[in-house]
Amino acid sequence: MTSSEIATVFSPEFCSLAPPLKWAGGKRWLVGSLKPYWHETQTQRLVEPFCGGLAIALGLSPKQALLNDINPHLINFYHWIQRGLTLEIVAQNHQDCYYQNRAKFNDLIKTKQAQTPEAAQLFYYLNRTGFNGLCRFNRRGLFNVPFGRYKTINYKRDFFEYQPLFRRWTFTQGDFAALAIEQGDFIYADPPYDVEFRQYSSGGFDWSEQERLASWLGEQSVPVIASNQATERVLALYEHHGFEVTTRPAPRRISCNGDRTPAQEMLAFKGF
Repeated sequence: MTSSEIATVFSPEFCSLAPPLKWAGGKRWLVGSLKPYWHETQTQRLVEPFCGGLAIALGLSPKQALLNDINPHLINFYHWIQRGLTLEIVAQNHQDCYYQNRAKFNDLIKTKQAQTPEAAQLFYYLNRTGFNGLCRFNRRGLFNVPFGRYKTINYKRDFFEYQPLFRRWTFTQGDFAALAIEQGDFIYADPPYDVEFRQYSSGGFDWSEQERLASWLGEQSVPVIASNQATERVLALYEHHGFEVTTRPAPRRISCNGDRTPAQEMLAFKGF
């Protein structure tokens, strides 16, 4: 990567952009740790099989990116930002408004209109207004996060500042194994954690999926970094597939039974 390319990739215009969504488990805190690896490899394209709230993509600001997620509503939102999204729905930090808009969003899902700009606007509103930035669906694929009760919320009326960068990137929706990995790619994988709650999409993400992902990542011939909750079986799984595994404290606490111990995050590396 030339000096001019590095200057473009890390230009203040793009590095100052915060993720447009609240995202439970977002990895903005990891950006500083990943940047040296991104620089070191001099790769051409960032690939994220689970792009989520885009904290890593926006933090690294690559010129090229393949950003995938299994959640079709999330990818629909990003596609409409690429085209030019404005918030035209009623957006109020009020319980009645929230549940009315949640019902509208679920009606769009039921009637197969979930790829519309209205659905993208409603998804943004529900994300900003719902409890703790959760994105959760029941077995019928309907959004079921309760009202969030924030004191104040600043809703964006448009997303034009994201367009120059998003138009350079490719957003896809589907299974991670369907991604076409190329030489010159850099993979960062942040799947749903190995914890009891996994209902991020209607299909869930169980242990067999964790195993399938680790195997797929281990087969790639490009630099790979994976993160996950540092459970014993996750650490053993990535070590089994040839990754160098480290742990570090994450900026969240284990709250079960009042335990306030910092949670541990796994980072697994291969190809460096």
